[in-house]
Amino acid sequence: MKKTVIFGALTAAGMAAGAAAAGTLDDVKARGTLNCGVATGLVGFATPDANGEWQGFDVAVCRAVAAAVLGDATAVEFVPTTGKTRFTALASGEIDMLARNTTWTFSRDVDLKFTFVGVNYYDGQGFMVPKDLGVSSAKDLDGATVCIQTGTTTELNLADFFRVNGISYDPVPIETNAEAQQQYLAGACDVYTTDASGLAATRAAFEAPNDHVLLPEIISKEPLGPLVRHGDNEWGDVVRWTLNALISAEELGITSANIAEMGAGTNNPEINRILGTEGTLGEMLGLDADWAMKAITAGGNYGEIFEKNIGESTPIGLARGLNAQWTDGGLLYSPPFR
Repeated sequence: MKKTVIFGALTAAGMAAGAAAAGTLDDVKARGTLNCGVATGLVGFATPDANGEWQGFDVAVCRAVAAAVLGDATAVEFVPTTGKTRFTALASGEIDMLARNTTWTFSRDVDLKFTFVGVNYYDGQGFMVPKDLGVSSAKDLDGATVCIQTGTTTELNLADFFRVNGISYDPVPIETNAEAQQQYLAGACDVYTTDASGLAATRAAFEAPNDHVLLPEIISKEPLGPLVRHGDNEWGDVVRWTLNALISAEELGITSANIAEMGAGTNNPEINRILGTEGTLGEMLGLDADWAMKAITAGGNYGEIFEKNIGESTPIGLARGLNAQWTDGGLLYSPPFR
């Protein structure tokens, strides 16, 4: 019954999304602020710092889009959303885009009528348990209590995994990562399952992170990326190519340290097209010629954003893995700028 109610709510959101008016780019320009949906708080991805300033990997995408459109990376109103509220917020127009650990799936695209503009993190669902539980595999979790965020792909993947392996579990529904952390540390559940990057981020915030282990199984594909409403292709292009600009900048060696120099012109035509010294790509998007230069300057290229927020030198300590550039054996790839 519970799942039926959730599905019905999301379908309604999808219908609203299909009816949403086009013109988000004009709305954002007129408002002077980008309304960007993020998580309620996930260290490394989207969380306010001690000064109340939002920081993180997903936050950086919001700031890059604001810089591209408005020329101001700080012109962002961050709207915290849960697994349940995120789609309604986007469909209703409360937010202009969603950048929040959200998996690109068939039903979210086709049925809920959202457009995923790309992938900014290739993830997969994992499991975290207390070390003293003595478990080394997710297949040993028969009868375990599992903290799981409702309204997520991880909720459905979990059911599939336990069914396929012929084992049972007792779900402990939670709505936010903060609630999951609280319940898990309080012993209300034996296991917390979500995207592996989310588990690493959550564990990094623990007082004793080494007392908890991530089990080896990755049970799903979770391509995470920003999304917008169907029916507003112009806005979708802006968000899509802003993300692509961050990815291509890393591939082409455009960094926050050298972008001012490269912005004066180089002997590489694609760099010049991205940075607006050749061609009319900005005009095609309805933006200034230096839109991508502003976006990259906001927080650096994709690699810089990754390393600053979630990379191996941070407490979260994620390796690039599948998120390495295609030229380095990863899946990260932007279509050409021409």
